[in-house]
Amino acid sequence: MILGEKIAQLRKKNGWSQEELAGKLNVSRQSVSKWESAMSVPDLDKIVLMSGLFEVSTDYLLKDELTEEEFVSGNPDGEQMRRISMEEAQRFLKVRREASGRIASGVAACILSPAALLFLSEAAEYGLLDLSKELADGIGMMILLLIVAGAVASFLIFGREMGRYEYLEKEIFELSYGVEGMVREKSEAYAPVFGTKMAGGVALCILGFIPLILSEGLWGTGMAEVLCFIFLLTCVAAAVWLFVSAGIIHGAYIQLLQEGDYTVEKKSTGKFLDRIAPVYWCVVTAGYVGYSLWSWNWGTSWIVWPVAGILYGALAGVVGIWKKC
Repeated sequence: MILGEKIAQLRKKNGWSQEELAGKLNVSRQSVSKWESAMSVPDLDKIVLMSGLFEVSTDYLLKDELTEEEFVSGNPDGEQMRRISMEEAQRFLKVRREASGRIASGVAACILSPAALLFLSEAAEYGLLDLSKELADGIGMMILLLIVAGAVASFLIFGREMGRYEYLEKEIFELSYGVEGMVREKSEAYAPVFGTKMAGGVALCILGFIPLILSEGLWGTGMAEVLCFIFLLTCVAAAVWLFVSAGIIHGAYIQLLQEGDYTVEKKSTGKFLDRIAPVYWCVVTAGYVGYSLWSWNWGTSWIVWPVAGILYGALAGVVGIWKKC
């Protein structure tokens, strides 16, 4: 095991991000990234400082023949960590890229699904089609159901493919040598595309409302308003396609780098919450049903759900603070 791989392994064992280690060593995050990717070698004084931070000998850091078997890798809870190879990381990124467009298309199709029903119904009512309103409604509803069925099938197929990598979202893991550099390079290359898609989606949402706002004052007919609403649905569907497709790909990089919502600390907190969540919500449900049956005041007893949600969020925050201490 070479020096860069040892630095990455020990950093993750301590639950530190590259930024955190860089701060402790008074260097930039890019310097730590280059060390771990074997693009450069730290100065001797930094190696000595890392020896103290990681509580290992400088011999272990500098001698490649001292392998990882002498230093067991584990997560902050003392459990053995999964190691993600280059091949596994590339397969995961490929699955996410392929699924991003299909899932985004399914979501966009669901948003657009009422368009045919609205158009046929309104066109039949105004005599633009040689169909009764009932028949037009029936055809429109059939189209809507077919579109939704196709979208759901897409979600199930590609959701199952992505589900094979659910452990990357929940488990603490370490990356094999060279993986982090590859992922970070791809992430930085995708960042401009991600920003462009987000900006384009926002612009489409704004654009879609303009004809609808003007329709009542300029045209004033029901058919015109329906067409403007269909235009709005089209713009929103296109915007959501951009949001979802970009988000899935961007999220893949974040998961592999264990940043954002997937840091070691948040995963550790999430594992604890996963254990208590079933009990918590069962107690809340039992309390809601019991109180509602006893008081027969179903009109106000629903307040338990937002209160329970707020308390659960507070509990998650307390657990996060406790894990950091």
